[in-house]
Amino acid sequence: METALSGKFSGKDDARRWVWDRLVLEGIARPPFPAHGRIPNFQGAKDAARRLFEHPPWRDARFVKVSPDSPQRWVRLAALELGKIVLVPTPKLAGGFFRLDPARIPASRFSEAALRQTMGRWAEPVALDDLPQLDAIVAGSVAVTATGKRCGKGAGYSDLEYALLLELGHRPAPVATTVADRQVVEDFPADTTDLPLALICTPTRSVAVAAGRAGPAGIQWGRLSPVDLEAMPVLEEVRRRAPDGLT
Repeated sequence: METALSGKFSGKDDARRWVWDRLVLEGIARPPFPAHGRIPNFQGAKDAARRLFEHPPWRDARFVKVSPDSPQRWVRLAALELGKIVLVPTPKLAGGFFRLDPARIPASRFSEAALRQTMGRWAEPVALDDLPQLDAIVAGSVAVTATGKRCGKGAGYSDLEYALLLELGHRPAPVATTVADRQVVEDFPADTTDLPLALICTPTRSVAVAAGRAGPAGIQWGRLSPVDLEAMPVLEEVRRRAPDGLT
């Protein structure tokens, strides 16, 4: 539970519930509803996205991975308008990644391409071996701290996507998130599999993390069940490629 209005939480679930409740009660949450149980959309998401691209390396990136979540629609749109190639993971990584190339999309259709529901009309599927080295990453979040901790809705997909790229031989890329101001809390426990945030952008401010947290070195296969692997075929494919089977 939260302690004495300090914003310190003993568990991620407590932080998630507090954030979801506050966004709804204070009228900050935006469709789709319900806000609970998802990466919540929020008032000012467009402003947070614009603020993000004021900062290197996001400003200078060519290849940016952006989550498919609703508030990051504005990040995807801004990236396309700035001429960046956007890589979007499909839900549960079931279909690998989508590639949005502004050179192949009419500018009048950028908004459609950035919207999750209509993205498929303009996206190209990308095989694992064809994924480019990413210059920067943008993840959706439920709660974050100014020290770079992040928690999503609890499924761990963004963390797995990051670890997957490392397993494929990619260099670590800096990770940012766009959130409402209310989503920045004082503290909650972190895990060794968590994404390390380097930048947090809200509608009113940017928080550069002073010292980057250590991120995962790769996928912790022992923590994944057969059901997890079955639900995410791309992970099973990577596991089979490993010389020792990664068991």
